[in-house]
Amino acid sequence: MDFSSLFGWLHDNQALMAMLHDHWSWGIVMVALILFLETGLVIMPFLPGDSLLFAVGAFMGVSGIAPFWYMVLLFSAAVLGDYVNYTIGRSALGQTLVRKGWVKQSHIDKTHTYFEKYGGSTITLARFIPIVRTVAPFLAGLSGMDRRHFAFYNVLGGFLWIFLLVLAGYFLGRISFVRENLSLFTLGIVIISVVPMAWHVIKLWKESRQQKQQPDE
Repeated sequence: MDFSSLFGWLHDNQALMAMLHDHWSWGIVMVALILFLETGLVIMPFLPGDSLLFAVGAFMGVSGIAPFWYMVLLFSAAVLGDYVNYTIGRSALGQTLVRKGWVKQSHIDKTHTYFEKYGGSTITLARFIPIVRTVAPFLAGLSGMDRRHFAFYNVLGGFLWIFLLVLAGYFLGRISFVRENLSLFTLGIVIISVVPMAWHVIKLWKESRQQKQQPDE
């Protein structure tokens, strides 16, 4: 396998499909590694997740590959990644990363608003929201969230995220129109994932403006 092409297929569905076709065993392991890094390292929120899962599902659907055990692999990578991120947040390293500015304060603030509104279920919901899914487990550890509660939401979120997106790609990828326009569909997945965060940020911005416009009593 040509490891120099690593960053090429991350954002290129055609390159991803070619890589999976030529090197399926290594390819699915690399996808699992990307999921682990995205969810396990708070400094890597830029890595793709949603689009990779949908595209991998589409490839398995077209190729006739039984998806179950590969979804178990991806699920394990996602759950382990969140747990590592949570553990880092609970450790002295977590405080150091925040103090040194390795984690953007804006990302922490956005994620904190979700915790205030949804509590522990943020860990589950965050799976479907880019950036927030990377910061949420770290912030949960940083705030001292109970391990058992975190484990429950982590496993639930990982299960829903992996199985819904992979199976969506698996079945929709069999449709010729979807297969021929896979880049548009994966872009749509990303947009749908970003909409909740964008809507929430706009809502907070409007509330902030309204508070500033209110005269002091």
